[in-house]
Amino acid sequence: MNRFRYGAYLLLLVFVLIITGCSNSSENEGEKTASAKEATGETGLSKDEISNEAFKELFPLQYNSYMKNEKMEDTKYNGSEKRSKYDPDKEPLLPVLFNGYGFATEYNEDRGHVYALEDVRDIKRITDKSVGSCYTCKSTAVPQMIEEMGDDYWGANFNAEIWPKGEAMGHSPIGCSDCHDPETMDLRVTRPSFYKALEAQGIDTSNPTKNEMRSYVCGQCHVEYHFAADNSEVTFPWDNGFKPEDMYEYYNTIAKENGFEKDWVHNISGTPMLKAQHPEYETHAGGTHGKANVSCADCHMPYERVDGKRKITSHYWTSPLKTMDTSCGQCHGDRDLDKLKDRVIEIQDANVSALHEAQDISTTAHYYINKMITSGVSQDKIKQAQEFVRKGQWFWDIIAAENSSGFHNPQGSMDSLRESVVQSNNAIRLATEELVKKGVSLEELNSEIEKVKTAVQAETVNEKKKDHAVNSYFPAQQPVVPAVKK
Repeated sequence: MNRFRYGAYLLLLVFVLIITGCSNSSENEGEKTASAKEATGETGLSKDEISNEAFKELFPLQYNSYMKNEKMEDTKYNGSEKRSKYDPDKEPLLPVLFNGYGFATEYNEDRGHVYALEDVRDIKRITDKSVGSCYTCKSTAVPQMIEEMGDDYWGANFNAEIWPKGEAMGHSPIGCSDCHDPETMDLRVTRPSFYKALEAQGIDTSNPTKNEMRSYVCGQCHVEYHFAADNSEVTFPWDNGFKPEDMYEYYNTIAKENGFEKDWVHNISGTPMLKAQHPEYETHAGGTHGKANVSCADCHMPYERVDGKRKITSHYWTSPLKTMDTSCGQCHGDRDLDKLKDRVIEIQDANVSALHEAQDISTTAHYYINKMITSGVSQDKIKQAQEFVRKGQWFWDIIAAENSSGFHNPQGSMDSLRESVVQSNNAIRLATEELVKKGVSLEELNSEIEKVKTAVQAETVNEKKKDHAVNSYFPAQQPVVPAVKK
């Protein structure tokens, strides 16, 4: 009896295997070639291949998906059209907040990765003083350049050395080889600053999981950073952690000890300032999805079926609001996706409203400090106020520079903006006390501030907006424009 049951079970197993082996045969066959190439290292490409075009024939579906990034439709707060951040419906006070720095000359909305080389070449922030580090997250040639040039890469002149070298190498904009080993197609980190920063936190980077790599490949560029004082190396301020307060403490201690104090001196308040850069990785890490180990790729590179058959990972890097069925529906299948989208926009609306409030108060604080300087207030009091406005703008900018409009970490973003308002108001309060002692008319001061805000927003030529931020009432405090990080 036992033998009969065993034989029956075995016969059933064979039958199931036959059925499953025969089903969807065309789909399975369609997936075999690419899967084999991805898994066994049979691409035939050189380990040094940097041309995105070289991957086109081997992985046409993924390549076509990547090329969708050429034209992207906007969502309410995110898009890919080349638009200025100074536009009235965006952040019109940026030419004031970044006055004296390149970001007050030109600062555009983010565009698809396929435009990385075009945009870095054309941006007015790139000058004859710009260095190799400005090229680091724009080109597929960077890993090979770093290997060849070592630490000399970081500080090499952008226009004279780095860009010509990239062209000669046949560089492509951010693409295949930045995230994949060309020989095996394994995910890889190609920017050394990322692992250095994780290791500074004591994180083991020797054997990351596949799920970790699905965020690491994005996190090597979508981060806050500064240029090291000694050699301009791209450096992440992560020693103390990922929160805005952790990074601010790093800049006031570890970075300062290593010779880095500021990105620029503010032209209105004379304050040594910090400029935040797209900290998506850090912000996501502290949010609900990051804490649940949801990777960047889970939402921004969901699986999709091409022609209803082949399943691939999308390389159309865009807002998940455009791909909610596959990006959100995989985990939130029990939710009404339209209502889920409305909830996302509600979160973004609240964060952007708070962002604009913090931006306005920070702008006012700079002008109050300017009046402290021109009214002869003591240096000790001016420095105290400058520290308040430096900190206030940092806690605003770390959210303003992040590309999810608060969604990656709604509570963390609101906390940061609240801290920004507190610190900027501290600067205004201190300045008010000192200016009253000097007999300054606060009514006149506030009226003049509103005049310059209006003048900046009324200027239609973007690169001239910054010029209206200073005048005879608010004279410039830092006339020389420094080199700027891209």
